[in-house]
Parts: sequence; C-alpha cells; structure tokens
Amino acid sequence: MSETFTAMPGTFAGRAVALDAADPLADRRKLFVLDDGVYLDGNSLGALPVHVPARVQEVLAREWGELRIRSWDESGWWTAPERIGDRIAPLVGAAAGQIVVGDSTSVNVFKAVVAATRLAPPGRDEILVDATTFPTDGYIAESAARMTGHRLVPVAPAEVPGALGPRTAAVLLNHVDYRTGRLHDLPGLTAAVRAAGAVAIWDLCHSAGALPVGLDAHGVDLAVGCTYKYLNGGPGSPAYLYVAERHQAAFDSPLPGWTSHTDPFGMTSAYAPADGAVRGRVGTPDILSMLALEAALDVWDGVPVEAVRAKSLALTDFFLECVAGYVPEGRVTSVTPVAHAERGSQVALRCADAEPVMSALIARGVVGDLRRPDVLRFGFTPLYVGFADVERAARALGEVLAET
Repeated sequence: MSETFTAMPGTFAGRAVALDAADPLADRRKLFVLDDGVYLDGNSLGALPVHVPARVQEVLAREWGELRIRSWDESGWWTAPERIGDRIAPLVGAAAGQIVVGDSTSVNVFKAVVAATRLAPPGRDEILVDATTFPTDGYIAESAARMTGHRLVPVAPAEVPGALGPRTAAVLLNHVDYRTGRLHDLPGLTAAVRAAGAVAIWDLCHSAGALPVGLDAHGVDLAVGCTYKYLNGGPGSPAYLYVAERHQAAFDSPLPGWTSHTDPFGMTSAYAPADGAVRGRVGTPDILSMLALEAALDVWDGVPVEAVRAKSLALTDFFLECVAGYVPEGRVTSVTPVAHAERGSQVALRCADAEPVMSALIARGVVGDLRRPDVLRFGFTPLYVGFADVERAARALGEVLAET
C-alpha cells in the first residue's frame, strides 16, 4: 500500500462512527433495500430503492393490466425515453433535450461511433479507441470501423493527444477505467480531440452518479452510459445516449428505427429523422425496465452531485487507510490512483488468490467482485455506503488474508 495511507487500526471503528454521524448523505441509506452485510458492488449493480417494487406493481396492474394500449398516451409511455433522459441530464452536467434513454450501452456505443464518423470532416479514416476499455466497447468500435471503412487505433487515454492527427475521425474513451478505477481527464482530452477536428465520445458507465461529469461545460460531443450501476436502475435497465445540441441536426444514426421518425405512425417507406435527441431512438421502448429506472431516479431528488463526489473520495480515502492498517504488509497493492483527480468511486487491489479471497469475504458478508486474474474490486456508492461499512470491509479483508 502507499505510504500516504498509514494509521493506527484501533482508531478506525471510532472514526467511522463519527464520520457517519457527520455525513450529510447518511439519511439516503434508508431509501434502499439493504441487509446486515456490506455491499461494495454498486459499481456493477446498484441496490434496489425501496419504493421501486410498488411503482413496478402499479405499472403492471394498472397501466398494463387495466389501461393496456391506452397507456402509451395516458400513462406517458411514449415520451418516457426523453422524459427520463431529462432526469439523468443534471447528473451528468447536461441541459435538457440532449439525452434519450433506451437500448443497451453496447447498442448506444455503436450508434455513437458510427454517427461520429459521419459527423467528422471528410477524409478522416481513423477511429481512436481506449486500449484499456471495457471489452465490449472495443468489440463494437472494431466492428464499426470495419463497417465504415475506418482503421481502428487502440491507444492509452493519456497518449491520445499525441496520437491525434488529420486522419482522426472519432475518439472513444472511458471516463473511469472499469478495472483500476482510474479517472481519466475528460475536460483535457475532450479539448484535445476537438482541437484536432475529431469527435469525442465518452463512456460514462463508471462515472455517472458517482462524480461530476460536465458534458456541456466541457464540450463533449457524444456520450453513452448504463443506468444499473450508480444510478440504481436495476439489472438490465436501459442505457442512454447523449447528443450535444449542436450536433443534433446532423446526427445520422446507423439504426434509424420507426420511433425516431418525424412521423412514426405515418408508416412511410422513406425515413425522415425527428428533431432533437429523439433521433437516438430505434424501436419500441422497453417500458417495464424504463419505468423502474424512472422511479429509481427519485433517490437523487435534492442531492448535489458535488456532495456525492465529496463523500466518494472520503469513503475511498478511508478504505485505503483502513486497508493499510488492517491488512498484513505486502498482501495487497492498490492499483487505484491515490490522487483525487485521478480516482473514480472504486478501489482495486491487486491480490494473489483474488478469487478465493473474494469468496471468503462474501461468506463474511462483505460483497465486492474481482477481475481475473488478481484484482479485487470494491465499489463505493455514496448514497447508501457508510464509513462503518468501509471499516468492516477492510477489517474482514485483513482477517481473511491473515488466515491464508
């Protein structure tokens, strides 16, 4: 562990109590379905908000069961993708009218990458992609490159400025590295991409709901993200696509579905795209999961993202400090940056025998996850994770490693 995080273990439990007592977000915890364990896997699947089951039951029993087809109008089903997009917009620093909800992250990555090549100036035939990206983003980018006749250039995010050139059409980057938790420089990299005349696309899966993003403020062109991690939308909840307002009139989706048509019920053979973010729609919205997501977003009412970021950093700082105090020396090494400007809302620890170690932690009621071969991942969702959770998790990790 880094020398930055050293402390006396005997003080951790008391400090956790004091930190929880002073936490301005502590009351949000009661809005979630939790048990006696410690849940540090919200960076994979967020916890269930307590009110969502009743809302889903209402959708099933009344909106579908009683109103049936009438709910497309009377229950607002048809406008849900844009309405929910406007709920997400403040969490990622976007004005209304630029986000549409629907489809999976992978499908939205495909839309964004292909559309970006069509937005780019003529004669540009390269797509830069984050070489450390989540695998699917790379798969989709590679397929999009083949389909559009572009050359795919994998590059580490820090090396993007040096790799940009007159042939660069688009750049696809992850805001936070899914494996290490490293936070990449969205403002600086976006500025570099745009200065080179290319289109900047960001994957926000591991940042939205955990830290300020600033899509509008930093001039991002296109962005995608999932909603089942820090946004707590539920397993398989629909993803979203951000199209900056300045690009909407020229946004040319590779999946021009009937619901993005300017006259969707005209059923004409010629496609004419609708105005605004609606252009990102494809087929019939996945209403059940979409409305569960809409209800889940209620937990964000009145919560400033800046307060979430402050707590996230405090939680991860405290965890690293507790790990340094509880874990036998040399058993784990943090691969998550210490610097706040470079850290997302997770801590990744390199550990021999990571898989049995995580299994032992889960048996003790501490749920994280791992990335093979040797990385333990712990995600810190500030709306429901407390400092006592952090202390208990680090102490359990120390106990497991002391026994093996």
